[in-house]
Amino acid sequence: MPLYIRDDDVDTLARKIQQLTKAPNKTEAVRRALQNELARAQAAIPLKERVKDLQDKVRNRMGPNNADFDMKKFIDDMWEI
Repeated sequence: MPLYIRDDDVDTLARKIQQLTKAPNKTEAVRRALQNELARAQAAIPLKERVKDLQDKVRNRMGPNNADFDMKKFIDDMWEI
């Protein structure tokens, strides 16, 4: 079945992709573009998960949490107050 695109802007984009990717026709160009976009969307990791991963790495590198740690005393000692 031939691909018919009614929107002129979308048709222009499909032709540009066809030329740049050397696709044999617009249908193949659109197929490749859609497959690439689908793969990109599936590979994208949500910001919430990326931040959680970074927080976990930092937490692991800092070591166990000390409930008795006094931040004020620590900073005062650093500044020799």
